[in-house]
Amino acid sequence: MSSGDDTGILKTVTPTTHDLGNFKVRRAVPSAAQRMVGPFVFVDQFGPAQLDIGGGMDVRPHPHINLATVTWLFAGEHGGAIEHRDSLGTRSTIRPGTVNLMTAGTGIVHSERSPQDERATGPKLFGMQTWLALPDGREEIDPAFEAVSDLPVLEDDCVKATVIMGELWGKRAATTTYAETINAEILLGAAGSIPIDAGADERALMLVQGEAEVDGQQLGLYELTVLKPGAAMTLRSDTGARVFLLGGEAFSTKRHVWWNFVSSDRDRIEQAKEDWREGRFPEVPGDTEEFIPLPDGKPKTVSYP
Repeated sequence: MSSGDDTGILKTVTPTTHDLGNFKVRRAVPSAAQRMVGPFVFVDQFGPAQLDIGGGMDVRPHPHINLATVTWLFAGEHGGAIEHRDSLGTRSTIRPGTVNLMTAGTGIVHSERSPQDERATGPKLFGMQTWLALPDGREEIDPAFEAVSDLPVLEDDCVKATVIMGELWGKRAATTTYAETINAEILLGAAGSIPIDAGADERALMLVQGEAEVDGQQLGLYELTVLKPGAAMTLRSDTGARVFLLGGEAFSTKRHVWWNFVSSDRDRIEQAKEDWREGRFPEVPGDTEEFIPLPDGKPKTVSYP
């Protein structure tokens, strides 16, 4: 992690990389350097990866509380797909261009697996999974799921920016937001540039492909670049880039994270641990043969296969 100077960059965070053999997951938040960015309490980038023929990603059923998960896949050579199932009875195939928002609230269980039809040729994976902490007074709302494909796009010869959540560049996504949230994927062609709106309390950028700079400062590949509040900045690329933008409303109340649970109340996390251990969470229809057990001791924030 490095701190900014007289630029509009507050700090850069180097993510922790988990090498899972045939693909890598890079976690920037939560970390000692950055606990949240707006409502985002968890930021994972995965791929690009080509998995083994006949194999695939298999994240077994596991629980969440007091948060919403946001899954976004990048289009292109490694776009791929993920089959989502949850305890509400949802079965949704996540593909590039569609944002999947799963609201845990009081509690939900879900699984994420490579679709069967992709395993024959070797599934591909490239995207982001982020978690949003639900705001005070709304942590225990009812679980819900939505997949939104009709997202606003700002496009010219050198830029294509898709608004995933919130309002950016005068366009608002239909995706549900519980706190003020901004989220977008920005594709820059050669000599492309776009302003980064300064209205949000907290903002960060992650370069996931190519080369780009913000106000003359080069972005490091997969680093989370946290921007100073209120600084009007411009993102540019000479040769082309893919950048993920996230942020929004700063939370005044601390969030605790343990395994797959997020809450402002430590006791609520203890209750969720006991509920999962004792089998009190609902099952995922069509995916009941296995599950991820509660970790012993200090777990990773989230479980992967």
